[in-house]
Amino acid sequence: MKKIRKTHHRGMLLPWVGALLLVLTGTVQAQLATNISIDLRALSLGNAVTADPPSISAVHYNPAGLARLDGRRVDYQFLSAIFTMESEFSAPPGFGVFGYSDDPVVCRDAPRDGNDRCSDFKKSKSSIEGVSLYIPIMDEVVDMPPGPMLAPMLAFSFNKPGSKFTFANAMYAPMVAGFYRADDDPGNFLGKRVALERITLLSPSVGYKVTDELSVGLSVGLSYQAVALETDFRAPNELLGMMRIIDEEICPPFKDESNIVIDLFLFGFCNAQQGIGPFDNLASLKMTMEERLSPTYNIGILWEPNDRFAWGMVYQSQAKMNLKGKYEITYGQGVQDVFGGIGKSPTGQILLAILGLPSYVPETESGIISMNLIYPAHFQTGIKYKVLPNWQINFDIGWTDYAEWDAFSLTFDRTPAVLKLARLLAPGTTLTSMSLPLMYQSPWSWGIGTEYSWNERLKFRAGYEPRKSAIPDDRRSSLVPINNAELFGGGIGYQFDKDTEIDLTAAYLRSKDSIPANTSCNVNCTGINNTVYNPYAGLDVKTKADIIIMGIAYRTRW
Repeated sequence: MKKIRKTHHRGMLLPWVGALLLVLTGTVQAQLATNISIDLRALSLGNAVTADPPSISAVHYNPAGLARLDGRRVDYQFLSAIFTMESEFSAPPGFGVFGYSDDPVVCRDAPRDGNDRCSDFKKSKSSIEGVSLYIPIMDEVVDMPPGPMLAPMLAFSFNKPGSKFTFANAMYAPMVAGFYRADDDPGNFLGKRVALERITLLSPSVGYKVTDELSVGLSVGLSYQAVALETDFRAPNELLGMMRIIDEEICPPFKDESNIVIDLFLFGFCNAQQGIGPFDNLASLKMTMEERLSPTYNIGILWEPNDRFAWGMVYQSQAKMNLKGKYEITYGQGVQDVFGGIGKSPTGQILLAILGLPSYVPETESGIISMNLIYPAHFQTGIKYKVLPNWQINFDIGWTDYAEWDAFSLTFDRTPAVLKLARLLAPGTTLTSMSLPLMYQSPWSWGIGTEYSWNERLKFRAGYEPRKSAIPDDRRSSLVPINNAELFGGGIGYQFDKDTEIDLTAAYLRSKDSIPANTSCNVNCTGINNTVYNPYAGLDVKTKADIIIMGIAYRTRW
């Protein structure tokens, strides 16, 4: 084959839309960070606290537990977390896309060195550099310095002596996940910079003691939701492989030439100065969307017939949101040349008109984007039981309604060039909207915790929570490397005086996954019809995520 110049190509239009929708599925994958930034005592017990809500954090776990609090209380919590997320890409035997295997992600050969087949494969590893957070006032994604992420939490409650009502408010984060990668990281085709946040800023709550044994509670959460993404794109499939063959094998004799014969058979494709191929970096996207006020409610019941046994239940409502924001797409020189060259050919213009494709692609496009999103409802119930006077066991089961996420739909304020192409390859796409089917599941999960009272002041805690993913096996991804996960917790509680308690907690969450080539159409499916979105088509993918959490809680009454 003809050896061509080394260039950094960008092109094609469709893949960024699929990945834009795909990053929103990371909200499901952000179960990885759900309930790790709410309460430290709950973490140490594997979040099995529905029947034994932790102090004022009952606002979230079971607001009926607020009725157990007396006087005026305040909780100060300080949490430190270290995130480690890794992905590994490798080429299985027989790897190739339309005859090409020189994928720079897994090949040590020089790019476009004139050889179609890779002579020296490698395993490529991706890792995050640190944590990214979206700052609403600045409207920017901020990269935090490498190292632990620190987060304060505050809650307070009030119970008038003799009253059956307890009022409370807490500020916490039901879901926080974000990261950034180095500029040359091979994982940048599924998130160079990502931030997913749901922060409950106000949660006016009330607990009511119906009887000495039965309590009920209600909390209203006023939350802020944000999704931000910066990513590169490529589309390693047969369509791009065919375009590379045309560019490298057929077009060289006809470069810079145009006549009716050439245009009739090649539609002006050879007029492009730069071609595009299956392993080229195709485009770049920056996107932010937010919902500034997203209300939910939590309803809880707590039954404590005696000191040894208790049963609790909580229902956390769904939240219907309309996320709005802005996007910016940067198209590379390759895509501009290809569509510009075809558009200059008479037969190319006819072809583009028949297919409804653009004859001109600008360097950048920007506009307003919106999306309807449901934050899924959650149900959890559990018991606590004192096996011995100083030894207690908690057990919870829970369900989250992620089946509501059957599909995601995006709406644009105009018709970007990308949607004109997407109509050909993605069913349900219009000139101003696009939908991505998800087919997610509503999983049941469980958690267990134990607490041992060494004496009246000192308590030891431990917990375990296996987290079942809502994502089917054929939809797994390396965007946020999570499928099933395990949470291990441990902690110490110390009664400093009659009004003050201190909790120390350490927890570890881990997730490992293996996605063999062509098994998940959100990362590595092959075939011409899998453009949305498989940036590592044909590759074996392994993922690993670790989160270490440590913190201290200071709870006092006055």
